[in-house]
Amino acid sequence: MKKEIKTKIVEISKENVFFRKILRYLLNIYRYIRFKLRGIGKKVDNNLIIFHTFNGKAYSDTPKAIYKYMQEHNEYDDYKYIWAFKDPEKYKYLENNKNTKVVKSNSKEFEECLKKAKYWIFNYRAGDHQYPKKNQVFVQCWHGTPLKKLGYDLKGTHNAMNSEEEIHKKYKVDAKKFKYIISPSKFASEKFISAWNLEKTNMTNKVLEKGYPRNDFLYNFKEDDVKRIKQELNIPDDKKVILYAPTWRDDQHQAGIGYTYKTEVDFDILQKNLEQEYVLLFRAHYLVANSFEFDKYKGFIYNVSEVDDINELYIISDILVTDYSSVFFDYANLKRPMLFYMYDFEKYKDDLRGFYIDLEELPGKITKTEADLVEAIKETNNFEYNDKYKKFNEKYNYLDDGQATQRVVEEIIKL
Repeated sequence: MKKEIKTKIVEISKENVFFRKILRYLLNIYRYIRFKLRGIGKKVDNNLIIFHTFNGKAYSDTPKAIYKYMQEHNEYDDYKYIWAFKDPEKYKYLENNKNTKVVKSNSKEFEECLKKAKYWIFNYRAGDHQYPKKNQVFVQCWHGTPLKKLGYDLKGTHNAMNSEEEIHKKYKVDAKKFKYIISPSKFASEKFISAWNLEKTNMTNKVLEKGYPRNDFLYNFKEDDVKRIKQELNIPDDKKVILYAPTWRDDQHQAGIGYTYKTEVDFDILQKNLEQEYVLLFRAHYLVANSFEFDKYKGFIYNVSEVDDINELYIISDILVTDYSSVFFDYANLKRPMLFYMYDFEKYKDDLRGFYIDLEELPGKITKTEADLVEAIKETNNFEYNDKYKKFNEKYNYLDDGQATQRVVEEIIKL
């Protein structure tokens, strides 16, 4: 019954903006008061750090890189670490590490930990009602170099759950919360400043342009890592690996489930033309809540949406295929071929998001049909790391060098 009521409320919220605003306002007041009460008597511990990745869905990304770096360096032995997950039992093994505790995301214990931790290391938004104290340090790691427009840069969005005004308000609140937002390049810094309206609010000094810690792994991994990951996922050694990682669509949302993704690819065509030489790893975006069934393509398609750390999929893949996801910025560090399957290009560009960069800069071919995609995949047999690709990395990834984590940690953690 509770689920049915919640689903009905979401349905009404999608259709009635006034109802949605009132409901969110009342919920936020209730949650804010509860959050304040949970902090009574909780003093900030200068040696306590809390990590939260993709709203508790995974152990990955920059928070993981920062945590592992501090675990491996003795000068941080006095620090205590808290990881918050939606499914904490799955990650209890982390408690075998030094001074580490695992809690449930958005639980009472989680919010009490937020009140006590000196450092909040997130790669996603904190709850609207969760505000750090003045003596706490909220580090917004974010989760990618932006291709799609964000925040204040969105005009006329068709987001199923948020109007343009609501999105702008969320970003305004976020900007007040974080002390740092990590940037991998001058380009990303400029977009973060505009998306969070940091120039007009005199907060441009919050941008920490040091490179993405999460990408250090792409420079420091070993061949043994590749072998281990392939074995864990049962990926054959005698096939080339295609990683297909599409993004989500703002207008695809189902009450009771969340944001969904409709696979517009005709996998029958791909299998018929590619299965002799390739396998395909399908990776859904972390916001996508619906499930996918690929039993029909067993041995050709591997659903790797549940793999926590996409870096592990990058290093075992020979080719990346995406659409508008920022994954290609990170994958470019490997200097491997990538392709762009943009079957809904006009709609996405004009109605849903819009882009920050000229797509002519992309270091890979844009395709719009399965036939063109198949041909482009086969053409990667003659791939070379050309001048266009080099210029792309020089503009967007010049700070990714395997040492970004050290630079970030030394800046935000004051010993």
